Amino acid sequence: MPIVCRLHAAFTRTNFDTILAAMTLDQTLRQFLDRFTMPDLKGLDWQATADRLRRQFYLASHAIEKDAPEMADISHITVPTGAGGVKARVYTPLGAGIAPGPGIVFFHGGGFVIGDLESHDMLCKRLAEGARCRVVSIDYRLAPEHKFPAAHEDALQVWRWVQDNAGSLGLDAERLAVSGDSAGGNLSAYLAQEMNRTGGPAPAFQLLLYPLVQFADIRTKKMPFNESGFFISANLFEFFRDAYLATPEDRMDIRVSPLFAQEDCFRGLPPAHFVLCGWDPLHDEGLAYADKMASFGVPVTVREYPGMVHGFMNLTALSDTIRIAIRDAGQVTGRALGAL
Repeated sequence: MPIVCRLHAAFTRTNFDTILAAMTLDQTLRQFLDRFTMPDLKGLDWQATADRLRRQFYLASHAIEKDAPEMADISHITVPTGAGGVKARVYTPLGAGIAPGPGIVFFHGGGFVIGDLESHDMLCKRLAEGARCRVVSIDYRLAPEHKFPAAHEDALQVWRWVQDNAGSLGLDAERLAVSGDSAGGNLSAYLAQEMNRTGGPAPAFQLLLYPLVQFADIRTKKMPFNESGFFISANLFEFFRDAYLATPEDRMDIRVSPLFAQEDCFRGLPPAHFVLCGWDPLHDEGLAYADKMASFGVPVTVREYPGMVHGFMNLTALSDTIRIAIRDAGQVTGRALGAL
């Protein structure tokens, strides 16, 4: 039996339908999300809409927390790329140990349109603390200013540069994980597959946080909840897709839809840990991706949060459960990389 099924057979196979029927959205999240109503995305200027969404996302995700993990060091670098370079931030937690050590290359979520180093600052701090690893957070190019495959090209060039310059960053090139939430999970999955396809330096581990693994079908996803929430609107996902992809044909490109990649792209992928949430139109495809990896012998584990919404790890100020969830994901990664 594939590893993902063995670890979660009792939960995912036997009880999951019952849990779905009974689960309720975390009430703290509900009260918060009720204050963020999605604008009408139809007929608006692409750039003006993107700018408005970025402001809203910053307000929703930015947090100054009294119990924020203390870092030994936070440094800012620029990773050279063919497009002129992307900004990055390196988090070194107090428990990182003597360099060189394991690390995590992290790509933020936001549908390839929103998100940046600031929106995911607290998530990266808590992930670094939990894993006891350095985290390199990447500020790749966004749409609609930069269309597909700009973000994917940035991710690939960043990965190769980090591999080549690992020592100067305090990293062990043989113990590097890729990670990201939502669209960042897409970039992480793409990198793992691309290294498989090309024989490049493979990540040692994948931490995929409610990843977007296909951009072909959004509207027909099963959504048994109100679609007006800021983090879960079908209209929002369609806006992101059409802002990033230039043509309908791009939706099936395996770079942006790694779920549909050929079988050879899955064989030999690095081990992966998935974090999925119940109130999320991406839940089922994330589970399908985990199952598909496991069916080709890839070691896979899955942790589900039935009462949480897509993007919940950006809301650390609201809930101890969210802060603990990030720490737990970090610990899974740290153990896989030999940091714990």
